[in-house]
Amino acid sequence: DVQLVESGGGSVQAGGSLRLSCSASRYIDANFCMGWFHQAPGKEREGLALVYTGGGSALYADSVKGRFTISQDNGKNTVYLQMNALKPEDTAMYYCAARSAVCTWFPWSVARYNYWGQGTQVTVSS
Repeated sequence: DVQLVESGGGSVQAGGSLRLSCSASRYIDANFCMGWFHQAPGKEREGLALVYTGGGSALYADSVKGRFTISQDNGKNTVYLQMNALKPEDTAMYYCAARSAVCTWFPWSVARYNYWGQGTQVTVSS
């Protein structure tokens, strides 16, 4: 089993930056897709960025391309999300997710992720 813990959320003005961290409770081997989703009140959870621990290019939702960057530190079992040029519409609860599969298989399907963190709130004011 894997427990995921997010940190780094907070409040920021539009145009600002935040860096989220997701720490896994154990070593994540080279067969996991890990990433970030967010959910605003009254809306469905949606995927933002994914990275495969076995290597390869990250995947990004169109809404965050060029603004968000996902990275991993395998030695620390941690995945990061650097968020720049934040917009008020980025306000949401941000969740870390993981599954034992490649990221390219139904990448944005929430139901296909086995492991979820509790979330960290990001609020962007105009």
